This record gives sequence, structure tokens and C-alpha cells, in this order.
Amino acid sequence: MTVKKPFGTTEGGEQVDLFTIENSSGTAVDIITYGATVNSIFTADRNGDKADIIMGFDTIEGHEKLSNYQGMTVGRYANRIADGKFTLDGTVYDLVRNEKGITCLHGGGELSHAVWKAIIVDDSSVEMTYTSPDGAMGFPGKVDFKVTFTLYEDNSFKIDYFAVSDKKTVINMTNHAYFNLAGKGDILGHELMINADCFTPTDANSIPTGELRSVEGTAFDFRKPKPIGRDIGENDEQLIQCKGYDHNFCLNESDGPAAVAYDPQSGRVMEVFTDLPGVQLYCANFLDGTRAGKKGVPLIKHCGFCLETQFYPNTPNMPDFPQCTYDAGEKYESSTVFRFSVK
Repeated sequence: MTVKKPFGTTEGGEQVDLFTIENSSGTAVDIITYGATVNSIFTADRNGDKADIIMGFDTIEGHEKLSNYQGMTVGRYANRIADGKFTLDGTVYDLVRNEKGITCLHGGGELSHAVWKAIIVDDSSVEMTYTSPDGAMGFPGKVDFKVTFTLYEDNSFKIDYFAVSDKKTVINMTNHAYFNLAGKGDILGHELMINADCFTPTDANSIPTGELRSVEGTAFDFRKPKPIGRDIGENDEQLIQCKGYDHNFCLNESDGPAAVAYDPQSGRVMEVFTDLPGVQLYCANFLDGTRAGKKGVPLIKHCGFCLETQFYPNTPNMPDFPQCTYDAGEKYESSTVFRFSVK
């Protein structure tokens, strides 16, 4: 069942709608047209009690004024581009430098703060579309974006991304949901597995150095499940400069999940499947409780974790990384699945 209702009005006077997709077991996903944002996911714990496992906001004002991309669709280029510039076929493109005046973060936030058009596809699916004009945030090409959200009967939540440009350009899309499988508190006790032998260490501006560093013997080894908080405070330069995990993991090729998170308290499990080469683990390191989330509850440090499936950060400037440059008319297509269960 899919239901549409008003969510609010932006400061600019645009109407924002909320779509709820619910399956027969009562699992439900709320998506709003502002930022094509996953606003809530309600899933049952091992006792059958449901809770919202997405950290964020319950008003449009919260999303506009307080958001750190909670639940938002991110692009044109998810993550960071160094010095806000890249070169394509000999042309240098200067981008918006929206992080410390140095880097271009999440494509300047364009897709995340736009109001998307939406249609109900069927009882289990909603499609949202947005067109970015040529030159937006400094990027080349007019790009038509489409994101389709589908909730299945097996409690799998799939996000399909599609984009096509009229000029050669770079495209890297993700969703920036902050998950908390307990629905409250912090996530340091959550157990996490990431199927990655390497990660990309970063400089002081969170830009990859180019090294693919082995996780072996480091705090970044999640190949076997461990509590997120076990090593997050280690005396490691990478953890110190980011106040915790905020790094891209280079996923191993596998038919299995790229990542699995488990909350021992509630019994909730989330498996993540993707066709992309990387995933960014971020643990809300820079939240400090000064911003109020849903029901006025402060968004504290480590209140959620993000698993942003992606191409690696700064790929346009790193020729040895898997590339995400698309010719005019060439289709960008990708899918990520979050599958929920209990144990």
C-alpha cells in the first residue's frame, strides 16, 4: 500500500509531499519530495514492536535549517571533490566549495535540497525525478535524475538510481540515511560487518590520499562483525582527524552483502547490497546534541551510522580509482538494497 499526504511547505513556498509505502507485515517507509529523502523506516524488533530506525526530522523546517543530509538523496557527486575542481577533456570545471570553502561536498547539496516531482508507481513503489540544469554548482551538462524507492514483502527496501546527461560529466549518487537499529541512544553497541579488505585513508580535508590501505590489524577491519564503538576511539590519526569513522571502504566483489549491521538490544538486522565499488561509513561524529531531531530529541554524537554506497571520493581527480564519468546520453544506473530482519 502506498499513500500520499502533504508534509509541509518550504521557505520558498514549494509544497512538499510525503509518501508512505507499507507492506503486509507492517514494515513502512516514509519518503518526502524535499531532497527525495528517506524520512522514516519503521521495522519490528525481535518482540514485534516497531520503531523508526532513521535519525532525522519530522518537519520541513528541520530538513531545511538543521539537516546534515539526514536521509537525503545525494548528488551530482556524492562525497567530496578536492579543491572544488576537476578536469574533463582538458576543461577545468570550478565547482561550489561548500565545505570550509575548500571542497565540493555532495555536489554542493543541490539534489538534497531540491523539491522532486513524484509519482506512485504501484502499491510498493514511488518514483521521484529532478532535472539539474547545465552548469549547476559548476558541473557540466543538463542531467535528468530519477530515483525509485521500492519496499518488498521480504522487508527489502531497494533504491534504484538513474541519470542521463546531455554533456560528458561525472555522476555519483547515494542516500545519506542515518540508521539507528535501536531507534534511540547511540550506535556504538551495534555490531557491523563490512566486506572490504582495504579503505581509502584521507588527508586533513577528508580527501583520499590515493592509497588503498589494508584494514588488516587496524581499527578499520570490519571483515568480521564487531561493535562499532570497539575501536572508534583508538589512537589512529585517521580516526582522530575525523573524530571517528568517516571513510570509504573498498568493497570486495561478492554475491553476498556489502555490509551487515546488527543491534543486539532490539535484534534488528540490516543487510546492505550494492553494485557500487565503495561504501562510506560515517558515525555522526560531528553531531553534538545542539540540534533537535524527531519529537525534539537531541541528535547526539554517534546517534546514527551511515552506509553510503558510492564511487570513491574525489574519483574525477584520482585516475587509479574506479571511474564514474559518463558521456552525453550514456545512462548512469545503480541499485542499493537494505534488507531488514531480526535475530
